[in-house]
Amino acid sequence: MSAEATNPATPGPVAPTASAAATAPAVPRADRRKSRPRIDLRRLGRAALLGPAVRGKLPDAISHVVEAHRAHHPDADLDPLRRAYVLAESSHRGQMRKSGEPYITHPLAVTLILAELGAETTTLTASLLHDTVEDTDVTLDQVREQFGEEVRYLVDGVTKLEKVDYGAAAEPETFRKMLVATGSDVRVMSIKLADRLHNMRTLGVMRPEKQARIAKVTRDVLIPLAERLGVQALKTEMEDLVFAILHPEEYEHTRELIAENAARPDDPLAEVADEMRGVLREAGIQAEVLIRPRHFVSVHRVARKRGQLRGTDFGRLLVLVNEDADCYAVLGELHTCMTPVVSEFKDFIAVPKFNLYQSLHTAVARPQARTDSPGGTPIAAQVVEVLIRTHQMHKVAEAGVVALGNPYAPAPAVDAPADGERADPTRPGWLSRLLDWQQAAPDPDTFWSTLREDLAQDREITVFRPDGGTLGLPEGATCVDAAYAQYGEDAHACIGARVNGRLATLSTVLKDGDTVQLLMGQDPASEPSREWLEHAHTPAARIAIQRWLATHPGGGTGAEDMTGTRAETAEGTAPARHADAAPSTAASRPADVAPAEGTPATRSRGADVLVDRPGASVRLARCCTPVPPDEITGFAVRGGVVTVHRVECAAVAHMKGRGRAEIGVRWGDTTECRVTLVAESFGRPHLLADLTEAISSTGADIVSATVEPPSQQRVRHTYTLLLPDAAALPALMRAMRDVPGVYDVSRAQHQAPGS
Repeated sequence: MSAEATNPATPGPVAPTASAAATAPAVPRADRRKSRPRIDLRRLGRAALLGPAVRGKLPDAISHVVEAHRAHHPDADLDPLRRAYVLAESSHRGQMRKSGEPYITHPLAVTLILAELGAETTTLTASLLHDTVEDTDVTLDQVREQFGEEVRYLVDGVTKLEKVDYGAAAEPETFRKMLVATGSDVRVMSIKLADRLHNMRTLGVMRPEKQARIAKVTRDVLIPLAERLGVQALKTEMEDLVFAILHPEEYEHTRELIAENAARPDDPLAEVADEMRGVLREAGIQAEVLIRPRHFVSVHRVARKRGQLRGTDFGRLLVLVNEDADCYAVLGELHTCMTPVVSEFKDFIAVPKFNLYQSLHTAVARPQARTDSPGGTPIAAQVVEVLIRTHQMHKVAEAGVVALGNPYAPAPAVDAPADGERADPTRPGWLSRLLDWQQAAPDPDTFWSTLREDLAQDREITVFRPDGGTLGLPEGATCVDAAYAQYGEDAHACIGARVNGRLATLSTVLKDGDTVQLLMGQDPASEPSREWLEHAHTPAARIAIQRWLATHPGGGTGAEDMTGTRAETAEGTAPARHADAAPSTAASRPADVAPAEGTPATRSRGADVLVDRPGASVRLARCCTPVPPDEITGFAVRGGVVTVHRVECAAVAHMKGRGRAEIGVRWGDTTECRVTLVAESFGRPHLLADLTEAISSTGADIVSATVEPPSQQRVRHTYTLLLPDAAALPALMRAMRDVPGVYDVSRAQHQAPGS
């Protein structure tokens, strides 16, 4: 039995409390008058008790539901509603709510809420029956026999799990069950949201501590879900009710501010609305301009942000038009005839929010007003926020998925599965992510805490994959989150990413519209790093990494062990390591440092170079390591040595700038050459061994190699190689790039001294 139902044999109902939280927030009369364009959810009186209904006729108790339902669905079949009410009323007969009302008033109120939002008949039928299986002897099989599989599925989705069976885990496991059911039919959550709203309206009969507990769950779970499903009409009222319970003093202060503004003789919003109507009328645009009062929480937030409130801060103007193009026409007229606040413009029509919301947001500033007394302080200009949308957009903005039925469901099958299993429809990205990670969180406490944390991330971005696919991620997500969103637990082998074509670390925070290419390693020994937990924002990523670490004690070194050996010295520094194949002067210093010009000349083992200076010795410059068929040039240095550079080398421009004369050089007949290559890679075990093996497989000899200390999981390798044939250079570079973890290989190109 739900917490709202009591056995009539028990003592009378608990008396309502006198606190401000005991009742739904009362809107001042003037605000109610201005709020008519908003769907009114407060037209609920106490439903009258009825005797047995006459077969075939609609009971009077659901006349309000029928009236609201007919307004949205004139041709709806009302017979399922009649039969559902008869079953619900007879099943709940004798049960009372703690408020003292007959229990049937609760499913009636919940159904009226959904009917006013535009829910279709199946949802309303299930809403009337939503507590029958939980609180009466009605079974799911009976619901299926009388109303079909679809209604049975919805009723089952919102039926709570028994505390007798689940103990303290009953609440989190009930929400898990509802979320899984919502994955196949979002109408499950629509019924739950309406159910919670009516319970919040009547929460005053509960003990204060229970009020606070229910309000916190509503704040942390139900309100974010209402936001994500776009059901703003339910979300805003629940926010106000939670505000009244958890922050009664601030709520009362906000209530007084709203009442004082409603008592003002003038209404600046009404003045601006009249001005806008005139502008649009002259432009020939058919539009409604309505005043949309802010709800209590919204006024409180504006007051905290701006301090002293002005008349225009208590509401916004809503402009309703017929077509999408009219929205932009209205925007153009308002920005032409009034002073726009450019920073406040947002286009949610071209780029809808992830919860289906579409609208144009802008703001205009009223001209600075004069004071009544000479020499008085002028009144600051007032900014009026404006929402521009079509009537259909407004309906969806208020009712979200409730108004659209089940927009994510596939076309209904001819024969529903007998076991009640439903096909998995296309779901919004946030819901798919939630359903994925909840499977990896078997512990109810972990699920419950992670769910609240996930729902707190109320903004979503879309990033693109190179293949044209997309990933929906919460705002603030990193490449780590993208990897686990795309590959699941296979993302353990991720070694890096490219964001918009540029190499990026896995800790890079992604932005809406980024293109992300995830680079995956092939080594079976690849493992996630413990550091990834610091950069993982999505529950799916954190749970997967934590589960791997739990099953691999001592693992998770990831990028800390880049080449299979520790790089740290006793002092904690990480000097460059050298792997020399043969004694060489270059092996005693990093390969990316060009020798000084005064270094004694030695004849190079490399490709034959002909120089236009008889008897001169030739040396290939180490800064750019030219090889055939590079275009080359030469410069004389001390000792009669001619250094040969690639013409695009930075040292060439430097020497020309110092007035050095160029000497003609050209390649001879021999093809043996010496070249320096730089490999950029992500760290992983055995990387150095794999790279040297790839180099040797092409027949190249390693003269010297330098591996710099890892930096942000990236490693830079510099190799000086001797090739038997310069023509083998492209194949050598391809072989190095094919090594897992290597993302780029290039010829050495160093800055000239002093550049």
